[in-house]
Parts: sequence; structure tokens; C-alpha cells
Amino acid sequence: MPEEMFVGIDVSKARLDVAVLPSGEIFAVDNTAPGITELLIRLSEVQPQLVVLEATGGLFQAAMLTLHDAGFSVTVLNPRQVRHFSRALGKHAKTDRMDAVLLAKFAQTLQPEAHVPSDASHRALEALLARRRQVVDLLTMERNRLHSSRDPYVQRDVQEVITYLEGRRTQLDQALQDAVQHDPQLQATYALLTSAPGVGPVMAVTLLAQLPELGSLSRQKVASLVGVAPLNWDSGKSRGHRSIWGGRAEVRQVLYMSAVSAVRWNPALKAVFDQLIQRGKPTKVALVACMRRLLVTLNAMVRDQTPWHARSAP
Repeated sequence: MPEEMFVGIDVSKARLDVAVLPSGEIFAVDNTAPGITELLIRLSEVQPQLVVLEATGGLFQAAMLTLHDAGFSVTVLNPRQVRHFSRALGKHAKTDRMDAVLLAKFAQTLQPEAHVPSDASHRALEALLARRRQVVDLLTMERNRLHSSRDPYVQRDVQEVITYLEGRRTQLDQALQDAVQHDPQLQATYALLTSAPGVGPVMAVTLLAQLPELGSLSRQKVASLVGVAPLNWDSGKSRGHRSIWGGRAEVRQVLYMSAVSAVRWNPALKAVFDQLIQRGKPTKVALVACMRRLLVTLNAMVRDQTPWHARSAP
């Protein structure tokens, strides 16, 4: 029986450093279309069990999608996972070749599940959403500059930039709506999500783009994936405070804003919030509980293809 091979690929802007275990082969190709074609040819000779890449901005996307389309099992790791694995092995030195070997060792040792990339519609939606988030961040910075400046010329200049960015944000909002309306499946899910009081267009589009698993996971798994499941912190007789940590930060941010709105306009969530406050829970704890409740309800709505109604809140 042939020995199983595992591949780690360290991604940079110009190059892909590749390590194969247990054979120990190490090579590099350019992070370009011809280089990725060369990578496919060389990996087709190896036939690896799993190929692992580290999420490095968007630089890994081309290689990951090409490998997946060619039939290879591919997964993309969070850099934090790789960093903790490196510390567990006592590795402190760092080069691109060493990182590739480390990724291959991660694949060989832990064998994570293969990553299934989203389709073209979801990727386009995610790209538009990421650009909108960048524009909103720029708007926040310019508004802060406007408040801190006392020079009339600078104030006028900053205001012109703010006006321009607000126009770009409006156009991106329209582009997001167009992308949703041109895909029947996205359109149907968007309609389900926005039927819930407190869930607006930004929240719905964020879930569509960055939580495609919505509706296919259990309530515990979807809460853990987003990072709104309380984690224990106990040791011996000590019982620490439960807290949330990790998960998909962008989803959690918009979920928080939706929960703030929902506890005012959504009767079911308002009842949960008021009950927790009456029991002496801090406002932030009550809001996190409502975030989780809202997410679990939306997950059930998408799973059952049922729009919001008063009985749908668990």
C-alpha cells in the first residue's frame, strides 16, 4: 500500500514554497498562473492525501481554488492554529521553507478536514463586502480627522473626501443588492433573513457571504463557529467566568449591531433581554445571549426555509 503524502504550502506574494512529507521533498514555484500550473504537475506525481495552506491575506486564493478544481483535497488554516502548533513543537526559527515543512507536519499529524471553497457568487459577494468594510473604515478615519482639525481648508478637504466615500459606500450597497438579486438561491435566503426584525441588509449580506454554512449546522456548532458560544474557564475547584472568544469576527460585529436593534424591535428577543436584565445580568452579557439566540434562530429559519414569525424564536 503506497505511503500517504501530505503537502504544506507557504504562500507569499511572489512565491509558493512547498514541502512534502514524509518524503521530505521541498521546492518552490512562482505565485503566478504558470507557477501554479507547474505546482499541479508536480503534485499530480505525488498524489497527496491533503494539501494545507495558511490564510495569508488573499494571496492563497488562486492556488487554493486551482488545486481544488484539479481534484486535490485542500484546507486553509488560520495563522493562529499554525502559530500554536509551532510553539507546541518548540519551533522558534522562521523561514518560508521551514513554514512549508511546518504546514506539512500539521497536515500529517492532525489531518484537518478538507476545505470546500464557496462558489463564484459567494466569492464575488465576499469581495464586495470586504471592499465596503474598507470604505466604512476609511469613512470613520476621515470623520475623526474632521472633528480633530481646526483649519478651515483642511476641514473642507476632509469633508469632500467624506462625501466621496459616502457615495462609494452607496454604490457598493447597490452592487451587493444586485449580486444578491442575480442569484436565485442568495435572493431566497436573503428574503428569509431580512424577515426577522432587527436583521437589515448589511447583516443579511454578511451572513450570506461569510457564513455560507448557515442552515447546515447544529445550533451549538453555528454558535461556536461565529464565536458567540460561552467557553468554560475552570480549573480544580475554581470556576471562572464564561466568555466568548475566537470565531468569525466580522460576522460577530454585525451580529452585535443587529442584536442591539433586535432587543428594541423584536418582541421575542426583547423578552429574553429584559428577563436577563431582571435576573441581574450585565447589559453586555444579556446582549451576547441575544446575539446567540438570534443567530440560532436564523440558522433554523434557513435550515427549514421558514421566514420569521413570533413562534420561531427558540
